[in-house]
Amino acid sequence: MRHRKAGFKLKRDLAGRRSLLRNLVTSTIVEERITTTIPKAKAAKPLVEKMITLAKKDTPNARREASRFLLTPDSVVKLFDVIGPRFHQRNGGYTRIVKLGWRKGDGADTAKLELVGSELVKRAAERAKRREERLKALHQGDHGDEEPPIEETK
Repeated sequence: MRHRKAGFKLKRDLAGRRSLLRNLVTSTIVEERITTTIPKAKAAKPLVEKMITLAKKDTPNARREASRFLLTPDSVVKLFDVIGPRFHQRNGGYTRIVKLGWRKGDGADTAKLELVGSELVKRAAERAKRREERLKALHQGDHGDEEPPIEETK
């Protein structure tokens, strides 16, 4: 019987599993989407959701708890300054798992674990970059890259 044996083992001992999940959660927060196997994504999803719930509180103790779990200080800053305010009005369901298919090397089922709304942020950033490039091209077209000829004095 498997009473009270919940959780994912992921074929690792306790230290290896804890390290793997901490790395997955940190990468998800920093990159906003990661590609991994389906069991790893399912194991990391609740932990990412707990971190975002902590970020919505934004108290000094919540920052301490998050920094205890996350591996880099940059991830803690991004979690509380960018991701927490983004999900402030949402009550759960901050992540999604999208199945991608089989990995070529070993045939493992892969999935993408991503934050909901990260595709909109990525699209907006790409749109802003294209707009900046167009404005830069317009300004270069008006002023030109050529320098006026220098007149010689005798």
